[in-house]
Amino acid sequence: MSTSPTSRPRDAMYPKSPLGEQIAGIPTGREVEWEPLIDFRRNGVSETTIHGAVAWSHGNEVIHSFGGNVLCYGRSMMKPLMMKVFCDELEPELNWEQRAIAVASHNGDAAHVAAAQSILAEEDWGLMQTPLDVPLIQFGRQVRRPRRWFHTCSGEHAALLRGCQLKGWEEVGYLLPQHPFFKAYLHQVQAYLGAAWRPLRIARDGCGLPTMSNTVGELAQLYAGLVRDKQQDWIWEAMFRHPDLVGGFNRLDSTILKSSAGRVLAKEGADGLLGMAIDHPDYPQGLGVVIKIAHGWNSQATWYLARAVLGVLGIELRNPYALHRQKAFLVPGVVPPAYLKKLESIPTWDEWDPDTERYDFDWEKYL
Repeated sequence: MSTSPTSRPRDAMYPKSPLGEQIAGIPTGREVEWEPLIDFRRNGVSETTIHGAVAWSHGNEVIHSFGGNVLCYGRSMMKPLMMKVFCDELEPELNWEQRAIAVASHNGDAAHVAAAQSILAEEDWGLMQTPLDVPLIQFGRQVRRPRRWFHTCSGEHAALLRGCQLKGWEEVGYLLPQHPFFKAYLHQVQAYLGAAWRPLRIARDGCGLPTMSNTVGELAQLYAGLVRDKQQDWIWEAMFRHPDLVGGFNRLDSTILKSSAGRVLAKEGADGLLGMAIDHPDYPQGLGVVIKIAHGWNSQATWYLARAVLGVLGIELRNPYALHRQKAFLVPGVVPPAYLKKLESIPTWDEWDPDTERYDFDWEKYL
């Protein structure tokens, strides 16, 4: 006897159609006004166009928006705000390496694992509930058995557990939205967006923790707040003291932290997010810039965009590795109109980047 689709266990939890339903107040990617941010061209012809959204916020005011005020999840980009819940308790307990790994989305290298494990007593390791994973970047033919400590969020989870212990909160259930941690985290966000602010949706992140929905503009406001309050706790200093623990080898956020001489706190987030908290004299209330790539993770495209944003502000970031027989071209709307002239002076290629997408002879002669 066949079972009716409407009578299956937990059927109400699933969408009713693979085309999706329209939910009032929550636009999907089909309704969002994504804009092209950058395109990769082969001899002048666009082959790949990367769409997304960019927001600039000076303090609480969004001063530039391109690609629509998209609703998305902050994901790991929110770790500096999440860890503010435990800053006071963890300050006397953690050294600078442990503080940096607490806000990291790391590659899972040996140094990352060691720093994360050192936060908890070994008898408490079993409480840490990140998913089993392998290192994010492996060199050569390494074959690793999946472990919780290799997960990119293991340092954060270890620090959350240690913070719960110090606050006297239950460690069991720390992943759940009804745990005291999530309520305290929500209050941290409300400190920047207003006491009446509520997320439209709360979902389960890839690491198991709750993640709340924000617009790209709201995320930019939050990152502007990180600049304003950078002296209130240890998060800003920890990320700059140990940038390679925050991400790792050739990671965009780690490279920005190292290149900016203490002026730009950067944090990547899945899927396709980069937040930059920029300390700049033209923006005394703090400048927050957030980039969201429409199709998700694309480190190279995000890198070109970050170089453009920082470049117009006088902060140099190297180009990513060269494209293969392509060149990258920026869309003017990624920066406010006042910076367009400056944007034209920031090439997306370097002298060492050969012109391999073109032939250097007149091919028509051979027809």
